[in-house]
Amino acid sequence: MGGTAKSAGNGASVRYSARVQYDGTDFAGFQVQPGDRTVQGEIERVLANVIGGQRIAVDGAGRTDAGVHARGQVIAFTLITRLGRKELEAALNALLPADVSIGGLRRVAPDFRPRYRARHREYRYRIWNGTRNPLLERYAYGVGDPLDVEQMRAAAGVFVGRHDFSPFGGRDVQPVRTLHSVEVRKQGQQITIVVIGDAFLRGMVRRIAAALIRVGKGQAKVSDIRVALAAKGPAFRGEAAPARGLTLWNVPMGPERNEARTDRTNDRTE
Repeated sequence: MGGTAKSAGNGASVRYSARVQYDGTDFAGFQVQPGDRTVQGEIERVLANVIGGQRIAVDGAGRTDAGVHARGQVIAFTLITRLGRKELEAALNALLPADVSIGGLRRVAPDFRPRYRARHREYRYRIWNGTRNPLLERYAYGVGDPLDVEQMRAAAGVFVGRHDFSPFGGRDVQPVRTLHSVEVRKQGQQITIVVIGDAFLRGMVRRIAAALIRVGKGQAKVSDIRVALAAKGPAFRGEAAPARGLTLWNVPMGPERNEARTDRTNDRTE
């Protein structure tokens, strides 16, 4: 590559952004954790390899939990390299493990921070509502019982808006979040719960999914969801759907938010 690589600023410091896809099955989450295999850790390891050993810090638009997948995670990092954009992207993908890939690499402003540029975050929780299918159920939660999708849709509307989501998420100093939409889609035997919001508490989408599945099975009513959201304790004893069904689907970027410097909770996703 050395003979054909194009110079990126003649070796000057450059800030890059990229979209990352990963199969979260064998990861302990996105964020670096000592002793555990993480997505951020793998990307930082490969970046160090490409530039000759120096650790390069990677910023993410959000922190997905263990077992959660991503189609549209956004990262940013700064490095000094003479590789051009296309060569750098090819080098990273050649060295990354099979369950992680990088695309859409581009130069951005030196102060670009994806978690504060995120206009919103879209998660999709997939349910396979048919006979057992090991291939599909690696990325979807298999539910054999028939689900009433219309009742699930009615219950989904309860979550839309600005609420204290403490009953459906981990502890947080600022548990109030805004969900722009919660949709339940059905195509054949696959049901997809699409949740779009500014930011999320830990485990929030999986707990919402578990509650909607409970409604679909006839084990809870729409009114029970309203009561649970207004309560102070964990909804349905903290029940959460399995991580394998959840994917961080899309994180569109926009201008940096003014509150970014004061609200430290906005970097939490799921």
